[in-house]
Amino acid sequence: MSWLLFLSPWLGRLAQACTRGPHKEPLSAPEPARRAERLWPGLALILLPSTLATDGESLRLHDVWLFRFFLNVLGYATIIIPGYFLIGYFKKINYLETGRGICYPVIKACVFGSESKTGLLDDASVAPKNDADSGSSARQACKLLFCAAGLQASYLTWGVLQERVMTRSYGASTPEEEGERFKDSQFLVFMNRILALTVSGVWCLLFKQPRHGAPMYKYSFASLSNVLSSWCQYEALKYISFPTQVLAKASKVIPVMLMGKIVSHKSYEYWEYLTAALISLGVSMFLLTSTAGRHPSTVTTFSGVVILAGYVVFDSFTSNWQDNLFKYKMSSVQMMFGVNLFSCLFTVGSLLEQGAFFDSLAFMTRHTEFAFHAVLLSVCSACGQLFIFYTIAQFGAAVFTIIMTLRQAIAILLSCFLYGHAVTMVGGFGVGVVFLALFLRVYARSRMKAGRRTPQPTVQKV
Repeated sequence: MSWLLFLSPWLGRLAQACTRGPHKEPLSAPEPARRAERLWPGLALILLPSTLATDGESLRLHDVWLFRFFLNVLGYATIIIPGYFLIGYFKKINYLETGRGICYPVIKACVFGSESKTGLLDDASVAPKNDADSGSSARQACKLLFCAAGLQASYLTWGVLQERVMTRSYGASTPEEEGERFKDSQFLVFMNRILALTVSGVWCLLFKQPRHGAPMYKYSFASLSNVLSSWCQYEALKYISFPTQVLAKASKVIPVMLMGKIVSHKSYEYWEYLTAALISLGVSMFLLTSTAGRHPSTVTTFSGVVILAGYVVFDSFTSNWQDNLFKYKMSSVQMMFGVNLFSCLFTVGSLLEQGAFFDSLAFMTRHTEFAFHAVLLSVCSACGQLFIFYTIAQFGAAVFTIIMTLRQAIAILLSCFLYGHAVTMVGGFGVGVVFLALFLRVYARSRMKAGRRTPQPTVQKV
């Protein structure tokens, strides 16, 4: 924690600027420095509007989402930077040829892997099937019903619990009591990842998997962006409504396309640009006409928009990096295991460095309801990922996308019913435009694949 002591004077000065405004006494610093210092309050007012509205209460630095994000990134850096130098060192000394001893297999798997890139899932035992298995129509219908029910139950419950944990308090015995809110989004990310790691590890042990070839450290890139996107997803609910967050997720096809061009140099069809424009139009209609409802969580603030933008950018990078990783021979469950392994490493390291890990455990012991919600949230997330793999394997990506698009629409209705979010007529029309565009994408992609008559591997974010 020495870096915190080093940065504390500057961080304290920033907190003072956010709460009291610019310094009134003359400073001996140069003019550019004084100008920069006068900009801090304005920057805080732009990025932290809902945080500063504390009804006269003093602002704690740890309540600022930008500061918490900064702490998390510093925590991850204490793991990433030493790892970067270690990997460079092992490659520099050609450890693959000169190494020996009991650590050799571990270092080889982490740094070098087998370095054999093969066709995606060419092992028939784990290859996903784009067409439904042969069998009776009744059996296939039961399978489809099972997949749809599993996906809807897992992710609808996950969405309701996510909003409950982040926007409501615990421990209030009467409506007049204020209760205590859980504030550490990173701990929820850790809970989700540790259970997903356990489930994927057990799955890999029980079922045959292709021989793993990718260097383990390559999972860390997707893992870091996945952790940051998940943190942004939870944190955004403190500033925006759940329906707004769902629509932002639906509109992530736009930055995914941009990242695809930047990271993977992909090209896109005209209908993909058209549907992306329709999604942008629908989301804009909803956001520009959203109004404050009965609960503070329905107010869309600029902080929430910035955090959502971070979610979309990080999530877009994750899916494109995983797309590149699938060039190695691996199954989706192996991808799930590798990403969650590094996610657990990053989050638990950062939580321990900040001292937030045991604080969160203490919160769980004080509020058993929160403990139940956090565990159930993680169970729904892990089970949902397994349903994703099974649905794609049995019915292909098109059916899966339709089910998940319907899930998003139901999630918005459910959130409005349970938590009283207000949606205007124009906003509702915008929601309809978004989902119409999503269904058009599914239809156009299915027609294009049917015209080519060439099954293509499906890459699904985990």
